Amino acid sequence: MLLFKGPRDQILSPLQSVCGIVEKRHTLPILSNVLMEKDGERLTLLATDIEIQIRTSTQAVGSESTALTVAARKLQDILRSLPESAEVSLSFEDRRLQLKAGKSRFNLQTLPAEDFPRMAAAEGEQTKLNLSQKQFKRLLALVQYAMAQQDIRYYLNGLLLVVNGNEMRVVATDGHRLAYASETLPDSHPRMEVILPRKTVLELSRQLADNDDPLDIVIAPTQVQFRFGDIEFVSKLIDGKFPDYERVIPQGHNKCVPLSRELLLQSLQRAAILTNEKFRGVRLVLSNGSLKIISSNAEQEEAQEEIEIEYSGEALDVGFNVTYLLDVLNNLNVETIECRLADANSSALFVLPGNEHFKYVVMPMRI
Repeated sequence: MLLFKGPRDQILSPLQSVCGIVEKRHTLPILSNVLMEKDGERLTLLATDIEIQIRTSTQAVGSESTALTVAARKLQDILRSLPESAEVSLSFEDRRLQLKAGKSRFNLQTLPAEDFPRMAAAEGEQTKLNLSQKQFKRLLALVQYAMAQQDIRYYLNGLLLVVNGNEMRVVATDGHRLAYASETLPDSHPRMEVILPRKTVLELSRQLADNDDPLDIVIAPTQVQFRFGDIEFVSKLIDGKFPDYERVIPQGHNKCVPLSRELLLQSLQRAAILTNEKFRGVRLVLSNGSLKIISSNAEQEEAQEEIEIEYSGEALDVGFNVTYLLDVLNNLNVETIECRLADANSSALFVLPGNEHFKYVVMPMRI
């Protein structure tokens, strides 16, 4: 039975949309497969890792209906290796998927579609949000680098999404630093808080377009659904209590230093070369008109950078992990950033001048 016939990219593009979540090694072999369902002239592709499920579709040929599962990565690698201009056909015979392109032939083993696990639809009250793909993609980019990785406090391995009235907030922290960003929504909603898993956040960042096309978000008590373009993306939520982020954001830091983001980034990148490989510490030494960045390592090598700044006041010498500073500077797209400090034992607060929609907090370290 012929499933698909057409240009390579017409099948490769939807396949790549669902393949990102497929694990290479899985305890359930069928989870390495993609489910292909032909219903008349629509061919639907679906992949899942039990926690996340992505579905999309493309044009099929013929009027028959069938379903099968096939190794997702193998099919993707074969399609990628074909010329861009290749005309591809997929047909299903004797429990095998045959792919033809020019004089190339590939026969792939399949597993029954009825064995493929699907995520159950969410129950309970749902909240529907609408914004553009660009808005949400930008929000994720501002905070996702601060998420924890494989932390025993599992709720930190994700991103807090808060909806309150017509404001959406996203917050990420790994216990050493915290990133916060907010965006105005077109409609007002009751307050709610959910935690998106790390893998969901990274996959959404990869898939969302940087344009004004619509993104529909449907939040239920245990899962969240994102719809954009031809893609339906469903994810379970992390069940846990996120730390009180508002308590972490310092108030009243009296030493405010406006800095060129690019200049600070380049100075920190150079100083980072001679930091201790394990602790990655740099000292920020603040004095009238000057910010010095000093690093040293176990071989007693030293680096010192100096930036002229608009500051007059009490001197300060405070240490930070340089990776945490580089992360925020690399993920902002602004000319000027403001650093607010208090004393050597207090965290630093980075904000954007005249903008309350972004905050980044870094804990100090002893060097």
